[in-house]
Amino acid sequence: MATNQRQPLGIELVRRGIVKQEDIKEALAYQSIHTKEKLGDILYDLKLANPIILLKAMGEILGEKTLFLTDADIKIDVSKYISIDTAREAGAIPFEVENGTIKVCFSDVTEKRHVENIRLLMLNKGLVMDRYMTFKSNINEILENITSVSTEKIDTDASGTSIVDNIIRTGMAKRASDIHIEPLEKAVRVRYRIDGKLFTIAEIDKEKQSQIIGRLKAISNMHQEKQEPQDGRIIMYPDYNIRVSSQRNIHGEKFVLRLLKKDMAVKSIFDLGYPNDENLLRNAFDKRNSITIIAAPTGEGKTTTLYSVIDYLDKPEINITTIEDPVEIRIPGLNQIEIDAKTTFAVSLRTILRQDPDIILVGEIRDNETAEIAMQAGQTGHYVLSTVHTINAIEVVERLRKMGVSNYDISSTLATSISQRLVRKLCPKCKRERQFTEEELAIIKKIEERYNVEFKIEKPVTYDSVGCEYCNNSGFFDRIAVFETLLVTDEIKELISKDASTLEIRNQAYKQGYRPLVVDGIKKVINGLTTLEELNSKLLFY
Repeated sequence: MATNQRQPLGIELVRRGIVKQEDIKEALAYQSIHTKEKLGDILYDLKLANPIILLKAMGEILGEKTLFLTDADIKIDVSKYISIDTAREAGAIPFEVENGTIKVCFSDVTEKRHVENIRLLMLNKGLVMDRYMTFKSNINEILENITSVSTEKIDTDASGTSIVDNIIRTGMAKRASDIHIEPLEKAVRVRYRIDGKLFTIAEIDKEKQSQIIGRLKAISNMHQEKQEPQDGRIIMYPDYNIRVSSQRNIHGEKFVLRLLKKDMAVKSIFDLGYPNDENLLRNAFDKRNSITIIAAPTGEGKTTTLYSVIDYLDKPEINITTIEDPVEIRIPGLNQIEIDAKTTFAVSLRTILRQDPDIILVGEIRDNETAEIAMQAGQTGHYVLSTVHTINAIEVVERLRKMGVSNYDISSTLATSISQRLVRKLCPKCKRERQFTEEELAIIKKIEERYNVEFKIEKPVTYDSVGCEYCNNSGFFDRIAVFETLLVTDEIKELISKDASTLEIRNQAYKQGYRPLVVDGIKKVINGLTTLEELNSKLLFY
């Protein structure tokens, strides 16, 4: 909830007679397990106090205006001011506009990054923000109601124009990252990728195919007659930039739409799932004259993590420049450069070095030229962040070698490599607690023995996905990353400079505390964030 001073808040609430001392003890015991939950939210969720009285008292203690939101308080079309996804990420709902002022209710007014992002978003719309606070669950309940009202069913009997618009708007409402419109032999199939998984939403009569294709090409500025692969962009939806790709198959032209939210808030690196370990953070990211590389296969959130690291490092006195293909999230204060047909990462990077940057983000190292210039930048006083496609943090060294980067340049410049995978998070609305099976505990035990770790399981319980309207009956809502981090120590630098094998580097990494992705994943299973099955679908460890 809306305070970082958990214990003083508890003491003050007891002093005022809002709660009893034993209520605070119960809430703090719960908080020791659910460490990210705020005290006020816990008191509300556990029904340990009258919510209205509790919220008012918290507002008085924290010096904040409060409002326990109801549907009747929502006097505007929320989606006209903020996307539902941004509202979820920020824990914020605008609910009334009056005389150039927009009232916004937050679940956590101490989360300065979210509050400032929303303030700037409203300012860009010509509105001054007036902030209120409420409980996290209150925000989520209202958002669920808004979503259920705004979600449309695809009317497959409508015109091609209406069908396409329905497909796109419904995809937005359902949090789809990609929309697949695929011609089959006897129908046109529509699938949404939600939290990394594809779901079939509708099958449309084959006779509508030409209308749908014509409309998609018209609004994405594609050539109507050409049937070879094309790329386009849809800009007619105010909150989204939509990239479009077409590819002919045996039944016609398939289209994939990538939905990119214009006002998407940058998640903190901790919200993504990175360990909140100050020593690790300092060793991993507090660098100069070096390069940090994030490694993962395509579609595993490398760019999102880069943005989060930038957000973690960003300060007014630092000049940050990015080179991206394309720019997916626009961040105030950053110098963001988008690659186009006339330029390359290497050309842009060479130019940037003359712009006095402190930190350089290179969207992807794809070739020797980009790699060499990135290494040069890291050796001349800059901190470089980039990504490569490879399977784990240790393989980054071999990947750079295959690009033609010398062992000397790698050993002298590479400071950190991080690998990640995205796994689906259990839906907070419908997940249910159950006992670990003996087979599951045996799997966890094997991981402990294999990697010389000890998982602290205070009680042998895990959670199952159930499915509800909130998560589209999938049992999962949103995704979280599992991480592994290789800190390139002096010992590893020496191994790299001697052209040591990946196996030799891995053995040294284990000696200094490196642990693979599965270890972080098991911790997230134990903490009730995902399931062993979901983790195994990405890592195949049993």
